[in-house]
Amino acid sequence: MDARRLVAADEADGSILDSGEVLEIDPPRRLVLRWRNEFNPTMRAEGYSRMTWEIEPHQGSVKLTVIHEMDRPGTRFIEAVSGGWPMILASLKSLLETGESLEDPRQSGTGTT
Repeated sequence: MDARRLVAADEADGSILDSGEVLEIDPPRRLVLRWRNEFNPTMRAEGYSRMTWEIEPHQGSVKLTVIHEMDRPGTRFIEAVSGGWPMILASLKSLLETGESLEDPRQSGTGTT
C-alpha cells in the first residue's frame, strides 16, 4: 500500500467513508491532505478538497491553523465538514490537556451527520 494514500473506513462494516492522499508533510509544522467523501454521491461528485494543518509557536504556546478548501466556491462539501471542525478541535484540545477526548455526538446519538 502507498504510504501517501489515506482511507477512512467505517469500523462496523468496513465501508469506505473518505479517501485521499498526503500532499505535503513537514513535521511538526505542516500537513497537507487531499481528500473527498466517498459514501455520499452528491459530496463525492464535488471532488477532492484540500486540508492544511499549520502548527507554529505563538506567545509561549502553540497556534494551530486549519484551512479546508476546494477550488470552487459554494460547495456543499465544505459547508458540511465545516460544522464538524469545532467539535474535532475541541476534542483535540481536551485530549492534549487532560488525556481524554470529548465524546463524539455522532456516536452518542445526540448529533447529526
